[in-house]
Amino acid sequence: MTDAREPAADSSLRTTGGAPPDDGGTSDTGAPIPLLEPREGIPPVIADAAALDRVVAAFAAGSGPVAVDAERASGYRYGQRAYLVQLRREGAGTALIDPVACPDLSALGQVLSDAEWVLHAATQDLPCLREIGMVPTRLFDTELAGRLAGFPRVGLGAMVENVLGYVLEKGHSAVDWSTRPLPEPWLRYAALDVELLVDLRNALEKELDRQGKLEWALQEFEAIATAPPPPPRKDPWRRTSGMHKVRRRRQLAVVRELWETRDRIARRRDVSPGKVLPDSAIVEAALALPANVHALAALNGFGHRTGRRQLEQWQAAVDRAKALPESALPQQGQQVTGPPPPRAWADKDPAAAARLAAARAAVTALAERLAMPQENLVAPDAVRRLCWEPPRVVDPESVGAALAGYGARPWQVEQVAPALADVLRGVGA
Repeated sequence: MTDAREPAADSSLRTTGGAPPDDGGTSDTGAPIPLLEPREGIPPVIADAAALDRVVAAFAAGSGPVAVDAERASGYRYGQRAYLVQLRREGAGTALIDPVACPDLSALGQVLSDAEWVLHAATQDLPCLREIGMVPTRLFDTELAGRLAGFPRVGLGAMVENVLGYVLEKGHSAVDWSTRPLPEPWLRYAALDVELLVDLRNALEKELDRQGKLEWALQEFEAIATAPPPPPRKDPWRRTSGMHKVRRRRQLAVVRELWETRDRIARRRDVSPGKVLPDSAIVEAALALPANVHALAALNGFGHRTGRRQLEQWQAAVDRAKALPESALPQQGQQVTGPPPPRAWADKDPAAAARLAAARAAVTALAERLAMPQENLVAPDAVRRLCWEPPRVVDPESVGAALAGYGARPWQVEQVAPALADVLRGVGA
């Protein structure tokens, strides 16, 4: 079993890594230095085919890893499409690309297919990048690297400050990136987000290697890069906030009908569904089952700002749900595969509940020793499935095979299988 070493103190990780200014990332007093401007200034936004061709050529001629980031308009627009893509590579500089004006970036993705992409929280950006033709074959996730290395704060700003000694201005992270033209302060912020990503990657690689965790990180990065796109979520309306209050099937039908009506309107208007009708209003209407528009208007979320025509469309959705036959009403819970919710284990299978409690304690202790979050050491769902239905022969090999079947990487199997086998034997699997 590999014995990873403890993470270094933050101060020992600070490195200039070629980042501006030339004297390093801390002042004479040791305080972090604000990073206010990209080293080559704010690049122009790429918004036509000719300019995009020049960027493709420049990045194809560049060398080394490529820093990649994307900005979305969450909370403002429908869906999670990219509204700005930022890249930086040695020899090419920084590029800011408008994917609304240039919706097909597959040529750029192709010339970078052999390069390692450096992203922060890669799983957040990969879906919207995939939509515009940018799919990495290799990547380095600086957020995930920070988790594995034991950093308590893994946001980009915190990582750049703790590791490199610079302060990034983060005031524009939640703005409406669909705005056109994009204001200069936003573009400066966007360019700075990729300014130090490669430097951060290099420093974290050294730290992971020092802790004996670099191979673990590489396995995690490969798993992200090779994962297929997730399938569409079944019954997405069930994720409506406040659904726990809705108990009856007829009320569930109202939630479904209002959610689907709202989704159609939001998609057509290209706005966030929450701006059309808040989740809280959907739940209010489901609980009240209003008889008419007047009763609907009295509910929270359907106040005086809602016009008569809008109220009528929402009431029509409620009426459709109320008119459904019993056979067409949604069931209380989604049909799920695998074990039931852990809160029900004590009643359904007390022995399994005891195994799960002991397994969780063992994983917690091991994660603390390895200085990383429990969910990065092993997926909680894999532990639940293992404890609900243990292998017939309980030893590290069979437990490891079961974990691998649930998606655990080889390094995770190596670390947790012996401890979980001990737990299962001790509790009497």
